Amino acid sequence: MTTEADYLNQYDVSRFPSPLVTVDSVLFTLHQQALCVLLVERAMQPQKGRWGLPGGFIDIENDDSTRATALRKLTEKTGVSPSWLEQMDTFSGPDRDPRGWSLTVTWFALIAWVDCAPHIASVSNARWVPVDELKNYSLAFDHEKIITAALHRLRQKTMYSLLPVYCLPETFTHGQLLEATEVILGQSIQRKSLIRRFEASGMFEDTGESVATGTRKARLWRRKPNVDFHFFSRNLLTD
Repeated sequence: MTTEADYLNQYDVSRFPSPLVTVDSVLFTLHQQALCVLLVERAMQPQKGRWGLPGGFIDIENDDSTRATALRKLTEKTGVSPSWLEQMDTFSGPDRDPRGWSLTVTWFALIAWVDCAPHIASVSNARWVPVDELKNYSLAFDHEKIITAALHRLRQKTMYSLLPVYCLPETFTHGQLLEATEVILGQSIQRKSLIRRFEASGMFEDTGESVATGTRKARLWRRKPNVDFHFFSRNLLTD
């Protein structure tokens, strides 16, 4: 009787063709009242010179998960880990990559502009692009489709949570959160509805400090450590 150990010792990994497997991440931030996505210019073929998402092949010697791959690739480009990172979807097929049948595990992430701007400015082949300007770029592979899916996910979650806070600096005002939410959704929302959710979430604490905003001062808030992310049952736009 063949044991599992015997079977594995004799197993030929080349018996079945394997697809190309990569990880790609859609990293969003907010800058100058615009929602931006990080793009990287491809330095090698295929599709050399086109702009695409930060990502690449899994390092099977060092990456213990696709999340680890996503973090490694994002850290290489931004210098820091994103404030928010979640697995989104898998895109696959025989035609999405000219090298052959491929699949990519996609992640979407959020980061504050101030946390990574200096590092990205020093990376010659990376740039922030406002999502409204993506139409001016010829994107690599199926990355336009991936970005569209990530944008939909971001906007849907924004309507049922306070996710935009992960695009803000460590300390922020109610006004900054309101602006971030409106930029992501692309429309105005009721300030009182957002503040009501902010208070009900239990996710934030007053820093005891304030900042001048015009002729008034606004309190500065921050996320509480080790507090669960809060979802609301009602859509923000109908609340």
